Amino acid sequence: MKILLVTRGSQGDVYPYLSVAAELQKRGHHITLSLPQLFEQQAKDFGVNYKLQEFDDIGGLINTAAETKQQTKHLLSWMRRVIDMQFKQLIPLLQEHDLLIASNTEFAATSLAEYCGKPVIRTAFGPFIPGKRIPPPAMPFPKPHPIFKPAYFWKILNITTNFMVKKTINKNRIAKGMKPIDNFRLHAVSQSNNYLMYSRYLGSTDPDWPYQWDIGGYCFNDHLVYKEEVYEDLMNFIRQDERPTLFFTLGSCNDKHRDRFCDWLSDICEKQGYKLIVGFGWSGAGKHLEKNTSVYILTQAIPHTLIFPQCSAVIHHGGCGTTHSVARAGIPQMVVPLLLDQPYWSYRVSHLGAGPEGVKIKKVSYRQLEEKVRDLMTNPLYKQQAADLGKKIQSENGIQAMCEYIETIQLPQ
Repeated sequence: MKILLVTRGSQGDVYPYLSVAAELQKRGHHITLSLPQLFEQQAKDFGVNYKLQEFDDIGGLINTAAETKQQTKHLLSWMRRVIDMQFKQLIPLLQEHDLLIASNTEFAATSLAEYCGKPVIRTAFGPFIPGKRIPPPAMPFPKPHPIFKPAYFWKILNITTNFMVKKTINKNRIAKGMKPIDNFRLHAVSQSNNYLMYSRYLGSTDPDWPYQWDIGGYCFNDHLVYKEEVYEDLMNFIRQDERPTLFFTLGSCNDKHRDRFCDWLSDICEKQGYKLIVGFGWSGAGKHLEKNTSVYILTQAIPHTLIFPQCSAVIHHGGCGTTHSVARAGIPQMVVPLLLDQPYWSYRVSHLGAGPEGVKIKKVSYRQLEEKVRDLMTNPLYKQQAADLGKKIQSENGIQAMCEYIETIQLPQ
């Protein structure tokens, strides 16, 4: 089978696709992975056939984090430009393949598949399927609302998404001789094979979803190339004494209050007798603490599977990948959500008892944070629930499950 995989975003969006592409290639399929320029070296390391995207490098996503009118305008311009370029670059690629696999953020995917007459698998790192029981995970209402039903929030999201992308998609559809669509999100879900790339034990599903969908677990990427000397240096820091270790990272996200938050964490850990590791991430969090002997600033990427089992707990931004990696390690976690689906994963962690309710970096006080950290590090209920959750997630094989699902797709004769 000739398979085209398309994904954009941060490490948590791209790394699972690298793992799936590599496994499909091992199974004898011809694959092409379309990904942002920033991840070219990782694609080379995995030995997969790849095509760099002309329509996006990750800077477009990072630059939209600030909540200003100027950035909102930039976001809309960026998204619409990406859609135009997807129609231009991906149609010739897809015509050479049998099947399209694309993340739910690839807004043009279903239209491209329709134009080329190819089946499409729409993947999602959260329950991004409209339903009656689960609110949209991309909105700041991740749990059932006491007054408004989930359908209300899905309607709001549909209106917002249509405003952002429908006009541009329809412009390109009409240019290609296709009928315009009325509702982008419903069109994307109803015209796709929807595959959820997260754990059924950590995320939620709606049995009443009226669409074609399946779920197989998170596709962990445990084979990233890393520097052995950096890993050994980190392990030496962790093993230097018996003090518990707390890990903090914002991953690819940023927050203007990150340095203050790192300062507070450092002070709290010193008072409570903990060691602190700060994942440098893309924002450079914690760099000013590099001379503090009780703080380790991790400036280079090391697979989470090597780090988290050595820690007592993790505080992080709430990306799907990091949330699943901590959960698989069987240790407590607390989410400091910043955007998109991160409030959803924060809610799921606390709902499952694997950690306390998350906090906002810009709103939490020092005293509140100190209480949260102490609770996170010492509460035996979190440790037990996290350990139980870890065993369940370890029983899944997300990469194998997804590849087997892909191989069941019926191709047009």
